[in-house]
This record gives sequence, C-alpha cells and structure tokens, in this order.
Amino acid sequence: MWAEGDESALDRLMPLAYQELRQIAQYHWNRQPPGHTLQPTALIHEAWLKLAGQDGRSFQNRKQFFVLASMAMRQVLVNHAEARLAQKRGGGARQVSVDENDLAVEREADQVLAVHQALKSLQAADARKCRVVELRYFGGLSIEETAEALGVSPVTVTRDWQSARAWLARELGMGKS
Repeated sequence: MWAEGDESALDRLMPLAYQELRQIAQYHWNRQPPGHTLQPTALIHEAWLKLAGQDGRSFQNRKQFFVLASMAMRQVLVNHAEARLAQKRGGGARQVSVDENDLAVEREADQVLAVHQALKSLQAADARKCRVVELRYFGGLSIEETAEALGVSPVTVTRDWQSARAWLARELGMGKS
C-alpha cells in the first residue's frame, strides 16, 4: 500500500486508473481558454509525478484518490500558467513582436491565476466553501458525493456551492455590468 511506504503501489495503480485520469484531465483541459498548450496527457503525467512525490499522503478509497489527482492537476495548471506568464513577460529577454498567440497565452495564464487567487481568498474566508468548489468543480463530484466526502448534508453542500459560486463571480468581476 502506498500510504505504508510501498512506492511500487502507485506504479501498479497507474494502468488501472489511467482511463479515469484521462477523463479528469480532459475535463480540466476543456475548461481552459482556447489555445491552452498543456495537453491532457501531459497534465496526467505531471499530476502523477506530483502525487508520487507526496510522502505520507494517503487516500481512503478510489473516489478520494481521484479527487487528489484532480487537485494535483489543478496545481499543475496553476504552475503552468505562472511559468507561461514569466516566460511571456521576458525573463530579461527583449520582446520583439506581439501576435494573437502571445495575447492568447497571456489571457489563458491570467485567467488560471485569477481563479487560483480567488480560491485562495475563498479558502481564507470560508474553508468549507472552498473545499466544496474544489470537490465539485475540480474533482467532478456530485452534491451527494461532496456531502459524503465532507461529512455534511447535501443541503449544506448545495447552499455552500451556490454561495461560493456567487462569491467567486463577484471576486472575478463576472457580476459586473
């Protein structure tokens, strides 16, 4: 078992979990702005490396594993966006031209980072609501699955989900006319 130090357990899990991981990666990729460059296969592999490098991290069941994988994919997307912006902004290099691809890269990275910052703010304001967003949006869990994972009622999850979405829309400037 991986949690007990058997490093080969995660390697044995990969072939069994790959198809579902691919679906989760495709789900994340489809939510990215057009022109996003990190393909689902690369996202899976980067997230897998992140999971494999987490000592002491364990999961109780299959669903929890896929939630952790989804969270790792989200972090990979954030890291990718940060790296793209750093590269785009020059890193000391002289910028010669701007084309539509350059603008699309910057918009994509800015959007990913804006969502990440908004979630960090939500985490500080209400950790449970942030967790609901992570489980529902990034983990793909249903209301009932989220309630079970958090140990609360489905009504509480529904209320938190609605509230968190409204909060994030305001935070991201989507509620403005």
